Amino acid sequence: MERQDILQTLNQIFIDVLKNPGLQIDETMTAHDVDGWDSLSNMTIISEVERQWNFKFKLHDIVKMRNIGDMADCIMKRSK
Repeated sequence: MERQDILQTLNQIFIDVLKNPGLQIDETMTAHDVDGWDSLSNMTIISEVERQWNFKFKLHDIVKMRNIGDMADCIMKRSK
């Protein structure tokens, strides 16, 4: 899977979870950059990502994610 495909799918997950149809994410964005991305919605996003790619994040993976790019990196590693 290409990184751009992952980012497009992530963008749709963020749109769905945060109910923000105009949202456009990029790799540098953090929770501070996106309205509605709080600790509760973060867990929903994580769950949706796990469901989409059919794997479970390890706790240390989640703790190391600082932005959307880190999430995409982790998805690339886990989906190989």
